[in-house]
Amino acid sequence: MTAVFAGVFIAADDQTVVVTVLPAMMRDMGVQVNELNRASWTITGYLLGYLAAMPFIGRASDIWGHRRVFIICMALFMVGSAAVALTSSLNWLIAARVFQALGAGALVPVSIAIVGDLFPSHSRGVPLGIMGASAEAGGVIGPLWGGIIIKYLSWQWVFWINLPLGAAVIAATFLLIEPSPRTRSSVDYIGGALITAALATMTLGLARVDSLDWLMVLYMAAALGLFGLFVLRQRSAHEPLLPKDMFKTWAFRASNLVHLLVGAALIIGMVTIPLMANTVLGLSPLEGGLHLMRITAAIPVGAVLGGVAAQRLDYRVPTVIGLALAAVGFWLISSWDLTISDPKLTIHLAIAGLGFGLVIAPVALAAINSVRETDKGTAASLITGSRITGMALGLAALTAWGTSHFGNLVTGLQIPYPLVGEAAASYQQRVDEFQRQLTDAGLTVFNDFFLVAAGLCVLGIVAALFMAWDKDRTPEA
Repeated sequence: MTAVFAGVFIAADDQTVVVTVLPAMMRDMGVQVNELNRASWTITGYLLGYLAAMPFIGRASDIWGHRRVFIICMALFMVGSAAVALTSSLNWLIAARVFQALGAGALVPVSIAIVGDLFPSHSRGVPLGIMGASAEAGGVIGPLWGGIIIKYLSWQWVFWINLPLGAAVIAATFLLIEPSPRTRSSVDYIGGALITAALATMTLGLARVDSLDWLMVLYMAAALGLFGLFVLRQRSAHEPLLPKDMFKTWAFRASNLVHLLVGAALIIGMVTIPLMANTVLGLSPLEGGLHLMRITAAIPVGAVLGGVAAQRLDYRVPTVIGLALAAVGFWLISSWDLTISDPKLTIHLAIAGLGFGLVIAPVALAAINSVRETDKGTAASLITGSRITGMALGLAALTAWGTSHFGNLVTGLQIPYPLVGEAAASYQQRVDEFQRQLTDAGLTVFNDFFLVAAGLCVLGIVAALFMAWDKDRTPEA
């Protein structure tokens, strides 16, 4: 599994590295600070590519072979990385990020399926925990790695480094992993095209939540129509893209809902923590990355512990404990002010990170152990897609609600201009008061974000109660 863990690590690194290099990218592309909604597409576009092709690639990996698809996706990721490094236009940058994510997005579900190839159902918890830890460790290194590179080199080197690393992963995959078993079936290409288009248009619509214009309505209407056509296709297809038996168990349905809520809560923390550090707390991008590292460093620890627990306990036990810890962590973070410092800062972030880590393995196990062995890749793609969908929804809500909430809080504030005959001390006093009111408004918005994330974790606990471990339904039984 070494090559697989390394591939997942590299792809996860590129999901978070943009957080700390985004200001430099915006500067090079000529994007102003008040155009953050455009710049955020470097993240949203990655989520779009990550999500859109996932159901199709998951099913294709069951049929073509998990190892083969893993190698193809790593190659796509490398090509996309080179395209990102070469671009000098924001629009082309976003397109390259989407292409890069088409490969990266498939690595996690295909890796979950490879775990299913190599381990029986009762022994998958620990390798899934290590795989989750590898993914989250990439998230740990991403912001820090981006901060270091932007300090000494240009942001393009963040993506150039993926080429030799990706080549090493492909070579190791050939050497260390035997060809995967293949399912004698056909791929529903029509169904794959419909679900890919539906997810893509849904993400495009969600990205315009802050605009609420006719284009957003058009995107969402198109997404609903495409989803409807996909459902009709699944009912009529001889071999549907998503086997109907998958959705008959409560464990599979509940695990996907839990991951949807986890994704929405997690993206709030991943985006808001460094943004809060770089704005109201007045810290550098590198310091913002180090803040985020406190939460992402705890996730791999929780992932391994969750994997061990999932092999011995009902899936619901580590999942509920993890979500409770994440909720408590976000609730504590919501009380931060300008004086927040260690050890409180680290403790609060580590609690949330440990909680998120604990849920990784049991949620994935609940999904893949409740379906047939021939459907592992499909199940893994859906459970991973649920988390990415939650992240896309959370990011859209974050952009739209955060902008309007901040606007309401600063309504009525007047920019202080010097008055004729006014003393310098008096003018400075008015400037300081204006800055204090702006900072208070920013703190209120960030604190409210963290309370919303805590609420999402509590909702996840309710969903997790239906994620029962039914040993009688395992493939071996």
